[in-house]
Amino acid sequence: MRDVAIRAAEATDGDAIAAIYNQGIEDRLATLETETRSAEERRRWLAARGPRHPVIVGEVGGRVVGWGSLNSFNPRPAYDHVADFSVYVGREWRGRGVGHRLLEALIARGRELGYHKLVLAAFPFNVAGVALYRRLGFVEVGVYREQGRLDGQWVDVVVMERLL
Repeated sequence: MRDVAIRAAEATDGDAIAAIYNQGIEDRLATLETETRSAEERRRWLAARGPRHPVIVGEVGGRVVGWGSLNSFNPRPAYDHVADFSVYVGREWRGRGVGHRLLEALIARGRELGYHKLVLAAFPFNVAGVALYRRLGFVEVGVYREQGRLDGQWVDVVVMERLL
């Protein structure tokens, strides 16, 4: 979907980012987070980000339909060249290439910022997400068994990485 415009997130995107993130939390496909977030909390989160941890949004027709971020992997200086990332797409836009465009942009931004590697942890049952990561060059390096509990059930997460 090439008509997705990618840009840096702004404080005014807090409402859309919170709504899309909350869909991801509610749908239990992308995060071990269980508590929804307010737009105000997401605005504070955006304001606290540094230049090495950007947040981007994908827009279609001026409407934010997805977002992504590069996140600190570990606070130890030895990990300064490794970033974790997040990509969330609004329910009605999933499967239409928005996530692909956001992740392409995060990979490019990671290179620009001097990262050596991007890493992620995904649910193995998020088949579309895992397939997207593989298409963009991420490889599985392991599985954390019973990494967290969602709705009273233990869930595994697949660990993937891509050298930049």
